Amino acid sequence: MSIDRTAFRTAMSRLGASVNLITTDGPAGRYGMIASAVCSVTDDPPTVLVCINRSSTSYRTIRANRVLCVNVLAADHEPLSRRFSDPKLSVEDRFAAMGQWTSLVTGSPVLHGASVALDCKVTAARNVGTHCVFFCEVADAHLAGTAQALIYFDRTYHPLTAWQAPAADAY
Repeated sequence: MSIDRTAFRTAMSRLGASVNLITTDGPAGRYGMIASAVCSVTDDPPTVLVCINRSSTSYRTIRANRVLCVNVLAADHEPLSRRFSDPKLSVEDRFAAMGQWTSLVTGSPVLHGASVALDCKVTAARNVGTHCVFFCEVADAHLAGTAQALIYFDRTYHPLTAWQAPAADAY
């Protein structure tokens, strides 16, 4: 027994999650998509999982390239997230209009200013329903200078910044 799809999606809207720009580059080309279904699996070896719909172009591209980068978006990246979620924009337009890009070990695009970028090699994949769960070993990581995040909760974006204690002389 299980609940219907609409009820499940409504329930999941209450599960706040970081907004991640998943990027890849390799023999199958360059691609980027927004995902919230990302989490750590283990630290030995450092591994994350990324869930992607098997009917999407991103699934086919990542499956062929076998590398990806999880760019955890910072609080000010909402316009970038909306741009990468727009199905009318070409891959070239998504990458060209916003952000500065570099790469680490795998060659996947790394967004300058991402809260953290996890550069990964896909080590396993498992199909579950409509999606594929990619297990990805983290080959390298880059942290931004400031800890902040863009969270998706209750079907809208929310900025999140690390709390900082006031300076001792502020009292």
